[in-house]
Amino acid sequence: MFFHSTRNSEHRVTLSDVIAQGIAPDGGLYIPDELPQFSPEDFAGLTELSDVAVKLIAPFAQGDALAPVLGEVCRDAFNFPAPLVSLNGTPGPASVLELFHGPTSAFKDFGARFLAASMERIRKQQSKQRKLTILVATSGDTGGAVAAAFHRRPWVEVAVLYPTGLVSQRQAQQLSCWGDNVRTFSVHGNFDACQRMVKEAFADPALAKTHDLSSANSINIGRLLPQMVYYAHSALTLWRATGQPANFIIPSGNLGNAMACIWARAIGLPIGEVVLATNANRTIPDFLSEGEWKPRQSVATLASAMDVGNPSNMERLRALYSFEDILKQITAISISDEAIKARIKHDVQALKQVWCPHTATAAEVYWNLPAAQQAKHWVLVATAHPAKFNDIVEPLIGHDLAVPPALAALLSLPRQETEIEPQLSALRTELQGAI
Repeated sequence: MFFHSTRNSEHRVTLSDVIAQGIAPDGGLYIPDELPQFSPEDFAGLTELSDVAVKLIAPFAQGDALAPVLGEVCRDAFNFPAPLVSLNGTPGPASVLELFHGPTSAFKDFGARFLAASMERIRKQQSKQRKLTILVATSGDTGGAVAAAFHRRPWVEVAVLYPTGLVSQRQAQQLSCWGDNVRTFSVHGNFDACQRMVKEAFADPALAKTHDLSSANSINIGRLLPQMVYYAHSALTLWRATGQPANFIIPSGNLGNAMACIWARAIGLPIGEVVLATNANRTIPDFLSEGEWKPRQSVATLASAMDVGNPSNMERLRALYSFEDILKQITAISISDEAIKARIKHDVQALKQVWCPHTATAAEVYWNLPAAQQAKHWVLVATAHPAKFNDIVEPLIGHDLAVPPALAALLSLPRQETEIEPQLSALRTELQGAI
């Protein structure tokens, strides 16, 4: 299979090059020339995440050097669960898809581990002498997941950029506790500034001379393909049990997680409606209601990992679909901080569930669906463990949260980070000074 740039359909490469490059030379994002097609029956007998992953991703790797080792990659990446848990006390049939059982307690672990496992095998095949440098802008969870996945791999250096003061304290700790081959930069700006710096770095001739750069943000298709897997797995689980499609409510920031669900549906998995739950950053809801794409500065909210004013993956969505078709693909609802707080307080009593602020946006959207829609089976996507946001959640629920062992281990490590201004020149100086 070949992939081409959203900005130049003539630029075509296979999966290994897509993953290694991260972003196309013209600044565009990679999309497949065509999407493979499946039916639920194609996955008969496949119940493990890793087995579903191999089946699902195999067509995307067809003809590529990764194809023979895809099974190894998927077994490395999908070695923790993504349970689908039934919710009791909801108006209609509903479940929560728990994506926080990985090493950094967030859904980003799936994509980051697949990316690291893939890149390691790609580098071995290429036999390159110069280390790869991974650049990652993060609004919270991505950076920690990428750092964990690539930590102490001798062939790679990682640079994590996060906005100073705009992530939770425990997220900041997860971003900055690594050392070794991971450098963390606290940027005096918002997430959009961090993302802009990363994109500018890829186009910078000076850095191109000194570094082999790649990305681990959701602009890298190596993140999206594995994220399709847990949507496929959970949808197949429901389909086998009920014969009905799964309808997903997805907390959305940079649109990568939702893009994965849209692709899983497009290739034939039994998925119905896809509803995006955003916070006060209304770029996507306003686009769907007004028809004009107007990126803007992000605003800080309780659901900080979703504080994105210019979601990168909208470029993929708009390259694949007309505006009229996008309206058929998704709806989006904006949730305020006040509603997030109220939902966390309500559902700990009503459902015996504790949500992180991001998952609470999905829960709020669910509770406000029209009664006719609530008759469908809805899946609320739980993107992070609430203990990562203890400073927000614990005062609302009135008690301390148990910390997952993997997270507790990271919280005990010393922080190692460098503060920089939100300009490419500052990042360039740091990267080239480390050579």
